[in-house]
Amino acid sequence: MEDLLAAIRSGNHSALEQLYDAWHGRVYGYFYKKTSSKYLSEELVQIAFIKLWNSRHLLSDDWPLEVQLLRIMKTSLIDVLRKELRDAKAFQEYNRHVVHTNEDRQQEAITNDQLQIVEKVMEAMPPVRKKVFHLSRYKGLSHKQIALELAISPKTVENHITQALKQLRHLLK
Repeated sequence: MEDLLAAIRSGNHSALEQLYDAWHGRVYGYFYKKTSSKYLSEELVQIAFIKLWNSRHLLSDDWPLEVQLLRIMKTSLIDVLRKELRDAKAFQEYNRHVVHTNEDRQQEAITNDQLQIVEKVMEAMPPVRKKVFHLSRYKGLSHKQIALELAISPKTVENHITQALKQLRHLLK
């Protein structure tokens, strides 16, 4: 593992692939145990290995690579959970604002029932899809901007938005 650590630190992509192949199952298992979500676990695996690669220059010889990977896994999980909590609070605040606006302006198109349906659909979405949809529809970010912020591909962003809209349309019919 020390050779692998040195190779990753020097920027060797195949060393990262070796580590990924050797540890993917364990990393996925850790995240699945913590989140009970297959989708979120896969996203967190990607985030953890991306963080490892992006911070490879900070890897230390003083600690085994496994320990450093575990630390990255834990911080990745904490970061994602904190982000989800912030997003949920922001979405609730936004919904409160929309409800007040509805009460003040009865000609608004969104009714309270529709808002509850949208809230239920949003709650049922996987966390990353919910985040992508929120960034797209409520914050007005482009697919590229969302992809950069979440470290996923623009095509993945497009797929998340498509799936979110399908869910909303289905329930709003």
